[in-house]
Amino acid sequence: MKLSARDANRYFGKPDPDRTGVLIYGPDAMRVALKRQELIAALIGPQGEEEMRLTRIPGAELRKDKAKLHDAIKEVSFFPGPRVAFVEDANDTAAPAILAALEDWTHGDAQIVVTAGQLKASSKIRKAFENHARTYAVGIYNDPPSREEIESDLTAAGLKNIDHEAMTDLFNLSRELDPGDFRQTLEKLALYKLNDDLPVTSEDVAACAPVSTEAALDDILNIVAEGRAQELGPVLRKLEAQGTNPVSLLIAATRHFRALYTAASDPGGAAQGISRMRPPIFGPRRDRMLRQASGWGAPKLEQALTGLTDTDLQLRSAGQRAPDMALVERLFLRLAMLARR
Repeated sequence: MKLSARDANRYFGKPDPDRTGVLIYGPDAMRVALKRQELIAALIGPQGEEEMRLTRIPGAELRKDKAKLHDAIKEVSFFPGPRVAFVEDANDTAAPAILAALEDWTHGDAQIVVTAGQLKASSKIRKAFENHARTYAVGIYNDPPSREEIESDLTAAGLKNIDHEAMTDLFNLSRELDPGDFRQTLEKLALYKLNDDLPVTSEDVAACAPVSTEAALDDILNIVAEGRAQELGPVLRKLEAQGTNPVSLLIAATRHFRALYTAASDPGGAAQGISRMRPPIFGPRRDRMLRQASGWGAPKLEQALTGLTDTDLQLRSAGQRAPDMALVERLFLRLAMLARR
């Protein structure tokens, strides 16, 4: 029997222990693995594997030993409780063994959980689980998680008290990160808020979200955007000493000012423009960019982008003789002065 994505998310959290089995398949191995982990944990509990109530079988082994899955579902554990026979990375070469186990399954046997990659509609395994009265087949695709899934993940991580802006940040973050990275971020956030009864805020999300590799350039970009021309020289010298090249500075500045222009020119206002940024911007950094976008306004930001484009062309010009860093520093000074007007 087929199970829709929405029904599957609910089922994985509270599965029927008397079902014969579940097939989870899809092109993204990480997404499939996360759903499989959730399902098995719900079936046998946190101690199930330690109590030897979980049998793992690589799908490739079933081609050589067709009775291995049959034996796994029939064997009796030393510990009481539900059991699972898990077949990993199955394909149609394992179909004879899996189909035989489904046919011989009786009440009290271990539930069969099978994971696979992308399966065609004609796949023998997929057909078997879709047509069997007591099994489910669930396709896991690369769709972003629903709000219900995110709330379920938050509950599983022990995070219940979350303010509205933080929830929006997490929703945006879930669309930028891989499922495994997003789950790790929630676990990190749960540890960060351990024994803290205050609501989760955007600042908390920002503190736990993966750090951009370009974060080191933020200081110089904020100095320019906020018109602090007197601070520009020392920070530029420091970045130059660290090996930052002029082209990288120019690319980062162009990206920053384009983001500010997008926010400032949004019909719904700068705040709405900032909220639409991809990747999402969190906490204090979002507030800072909002102030910068509002302070500059769209007309001045157009001038800034023109200056950035002209300097980029100069750097690429074969006849350009001035040092590249000097050109970038001169541009940044002009932009910083423009910010004050």
